[in-house]
Amino acid sequence: MSSNGQRSEHDLLGDRLVPAHAYYGVHTLRAMENFPITGNPISIYPDLIRALACIKQAAALANHELGMLGKAKADAIVAACEEIRAGKLHGEFVVDVIQGGAGTSTNMNANEVIANRALELLGHAKGDYRHLHPNEDVNMGQSTNDVYPTSLKLAAWFGIFQLIVSMAALRRAFEVKAGEFQDVLKMGRTQLQDAVPMTLGQEFSTYAVMLGEDEERLREAALLIREINLGATAIGTGINAHPDYAARVCRRLAEITDIPLVTAPNLVEATQDCGAFVQVSGVLKRVAVKLSKTCNDLRLLSSGPRAGLGEINLPPMQAGSSIMPGKVNPVIPEVVNQIAFEVIGNDITVTFAAEAGQLQLNAFEPIIAHSLFKSVKHLRNGCLTLAERCVKGITANREKLRSSVESSIGIVTALNPYIGYANATQVAQDALATGRSVYALVLEKGLLSKEHLDAILKPEVLTQPRALPSVRE
Repeated sequence: MSSNGQRSEHDLLGDRLVPAHAYYGVHTLRAMENFPITGNPISIYPDLIRALACIKQAAALANHELGMLGKAKADAIVAACEEIRAGKLHGEFVVDVIQGGAGTSTNMNANEVIANRALELLGHAKGDYRHLHPNEDVNMGQSTNDVYPTSLKLAAWFGIFQLIVSMAALRRAFEVKAGEFQDVLKMGRTQLQDAVPMTLGQEFSTYAVMLGEDEERLREAALLIREINLGATAIGTGINAHPDYAARVCRRLAEITDIPLVTAPNLVEATQDCGAFVQVSGVLKRVAVKLSKTCNDLRLLSSGPRAGLGEINLPPMQAGSSIMPGKVNPVIPEVVNQIAFEVIGNDITVTFAAEAGQLQLNAFEPIIAHSLFKSVKHLRNGCLTLAERCVKGITANREKLRSSVESSIGIVTALNPYIGYANATQVAQDALATGRSVYALVLEKGLLSKEHLDAILKPEVLTQPRALPSVRE
């Protein structure tokens, strides 16, 4: 160690000084210099760091079982990995999320941090790689080309199931509102024109159903990322790994992560194919599109408060204008809309990056990782925000909704079986010409009694299949 608090490390390009306190080493240092791209280190995705630690721990255990790695080294590596999995040393994972080299810098960063922490546990100084080496020991039987894609799949698995939990919370919030609004009659709309009556509860239940469907689609997509290429090493041939290593490390990794992992049947194919990431990204886009549609509806239904639809009220979250007093905007649905736009763009990025892979490796997995993890993280936060700061506080303008049903021309469709097509047509024409309500005109013309009309306009009659009043011969 030099007097200025640095240590010297060596790589194929020569010697470099590394901060003495740092757990990362020379390879990480060069990557920090080479990729000042986003300013975001890989540690912004804790699931990725935990995934890397799980892989290195499984590798150390497998290599020890196969007689390739001594017990002292294996124990030290395992202990270091367990600390990282518990949340320690994440600040030492400093390479940028977007990087050249197909993820090599990320793998090197992990190797160096784990090696230097393991050296400490063995009683040696950081950087004293004579006793335990980042590449020879921590990276034994591995390559970036099998470690990195496997770490992305593990991190994606963790993130997907966290997202499902958040979506379920939002779904339940909509289900509660659907129950609360089950007796609130309103006009349904097609192409933004009055259609036929429905309940506000039915409208809100659709949002819950859409979320539930996509929870299932995410579970299905997760099954695709159970297949890993760990043991493939450089291109899938398994060079420099023990013949039994792939099976051993997969079993160990499954035990550590509690994920039902399987080794790909063709490791050469699995090392170059990013199809699983494309599939997951597509499902995330599906979630985003449907969530954005829901938010569009919430903004439209709450528009006004006087000059719009004004059927529901969103809870006020903040002042809406610096110039218009009293204005309140639908800021929570708006932010979720923007998340959706980002996710759709991320899907395009994943698509192009997966397509651009060449021959035995895809060099663009870092941008795939960044895009996927952003989508998962932001959708997760968006769902929770929408549930807690919007949906749970929504109220219905019941009288306005009832009035709109009674005055809507669309209600004649529901009355047609009772008053006949000709009478219904005449009522509709008169209502349009005079501006009077269908309800009032039906009573005035004596087509139905008030008691009969009120019975027909009950939500349970108007909003579900029912027997017609008579059969015409």
